[in-house]
Amino acid sequence: MRVAVLLLLGLLAAEGRRNRCFFNRAKEHCVCYNLSEETIGSIIQCLPANVVEFQGGDVEKYIAFPIRDLTPSIIETLDSLVIKKIIIGNVLVPEILLARVLRFFSYTHVQELAFESCVFQGTGDWSDMDGQSLPIVSLSFYNVTSAPLTGREQAFSSLSRWLETLQELAVTSSRVTSLPCAIGRLFRALLSLNLAQNSLSDGSLALAFCQGAFPRLQELILHHNNLSSYRSVCEGVGLLPELRHLDLSHNKLVADPSSSCQWPASLRRFNLSNAGLAEVPTPLPPGLEVLDMSHNQLRAVDTSLSSLKKLFLNQNLLQAIPSIRNYPVLDTLHLDNNSISELPREEVKLLGRLQDVAVADNPFSCSCSAARGLQVLAATGHLGQGWPGDYRCQSPAEYQGWQVAQVPVSVLRCHLGAVVAPLCVILALLGVAGAVCLVRTRPCRRA
Repeated sequence: MRVAVLLLLGLLAAEGRRNRCFFNRAKEHCVCYNLSEETIGSIIQCLPANVVEFQGGDVEKYIAFPIRDLTPSIIETLDSLVIKKIIIGNVLVPEILLARVLRFFSYTHVQELAFESCVFQGTGDWSDMDGQSLPIVSLSFYNVTSAPLTGREQAFSSLSRWLETLQELAVTSSRVTSLPCAIGRLFRALLSLNLAQNSLSDGSLALAFCQGAFPRLQELILHHNNLSSYRSVCEGVGLLPELRHLDLSHNKLVADPSSSCQWPASLRRFNLSNAGLAEVPTPLPPGLEVLDMSHNQLRAVDTSLSSLKKLFLNQNLLQAIPSIRNYPVLDTLHLDNNSISELPREEVKLLGRLQDVAVADNPFSCSCSAARGLQVLAATGHLGQGWPGDYRCQSPAEYQGWQVAQVPVSVLRCHLGAVVAPLCVILALLGVAGAVCLVRTRPCRRA
């Protein structure tokens, strides 16, 4: 009976290189190649696995495979399996077959279902899923090809009982250009949506994130798409009331000179790294706690965010550090690989209250004050990874190439005037005292 159950779970795999299943060393992940009716016995060894992966081939021959309602004994067998995740890769998947098999997952404990490098063929009849719930809370598609979703909203409404409980959805590297509004409204409990490495444009966001779509979404990943307008993106996600984390990295964004768009007030983490920014875009979400603008072309950062805790500005063109006073609760500041030559004395004092400061690989001028400031920060343990090897002097010439930690900052070198001036005064006073004594003693000798 268990063999029959595993065949149902393995219908989406096909003949590949070998007719065997392989466990990893921890006996938690089992990978099967070339599943067929003749070789299904090899799957039995995967019964103890938490993750089962099927790889390879063509499953069209299974379209006519008889799939009937499950008997109580089969349901009991499905319930006894410990499999939590199923991965299906490198297969052509007839949607009609997927629609017939998917409902049997309701009797399992599978929580994650992933498709990798698959082609979905045709359209499926999802009517059997009306009112059906599934334990799957995480669904992912990587490098998949399918018919466009537009126009299929009614068909997918049969999946609403399940989709409204899904918590994580990832559709990556799949050439997605749009997401219909009506489909977004089905995902009422979705917390995380990953649409990275697709072909989404500015206009497609407003359509996807319409009124009522993804009402509980907290994390939205949009890196490596075709986004360009900072204002349009802001307007596109403005109706996501619970959004906390937004990743726009690796897009070529243009900071519009004037924009009145308001980001969701709930937004706390904002990733704008590798976005081609030459200036800080405005407005920024006012409640931000983490802001990443690394790997851009910023020459200055003049913002004020009272709630910001972590600021990442490494790999830019900054010549000075931003004023710490603008970020009263900041605890992390990364400024590696910029054009900063010196940390002002007043900023060094403020940097001392941060937990993590990184300023490695900058062209430091190792004057007394500059070298001393970095050495003081390092002594307090606030300089992050890279000290001392990645902190080197570019000037003056006598210290070029030196590690900042090795630059002498003794009083004799850095404050010679403060040492010489008192000595000169003392010598002058001694001279005067000696002269007075001579004047006073001469009359005594004559007498």
